[in-house]
Amino acid sequence: MEKDELIQLLKECGAIQFGRFVLTSGAISDYYIDIKKASTSPNILEKIAQAMAEYAEGYDLLAGMELGAVPLVVALSLETKIPYVIIRKGDRKHGTGKQIEGGNVKNKKILVIEDVTTSGGSLVKTLKILRENQGKVDEVLVVVDRESGAEERLRDLDVSFIPLLSISDILKK
Repeated sequence: MEKDELIQLLKECGAIQFGRFVLTSGAISDYYIDIKKASTSPNILEKIAQAMAEYAEGYDLLAGMELGAVPLVVALSLETKIPYVIIRKGDRKHGTGKQIEGGNVKNKKILVIEDVTTSGGSLVKTLKILRENQGKVDEVLVVVDRESGAEERLRDLDVSFIPLLSISDILKK
């Protein structure tokens, strides 16, 4: 899928919003990219998964942190037939207490999926959890990068960063 087509789909479903927003990182922004609006639309979710699929070859597992990455990682798994795991944001005090839901990540080559990145804090946490459990992570695939430090932060962790779109792509349209 071409970048322009994805941008148009995000605009049409209301995923690109303007106003005053507080981001997960704590930063204030005059725009918000709500990929959940796109990922709850089956047609758009399917197109995002198809666009991501070209980057998934050679991986043993896909991984995404709750909540925003979950529909993306599920759709990509269905598209590629690669199993996935879900990373919990916090410690779980009940049930099995696991922070990784799904299969064992030990010695598996893992592609991490994310919806939107700003500073990269959530991704750093995801990488830490996977690596502590002996998963092999060297690449992150994101729908939209807000170009606010995530790529540089991941580079410091020896992780390649692949955005389908950057905020520059979106705002110039």
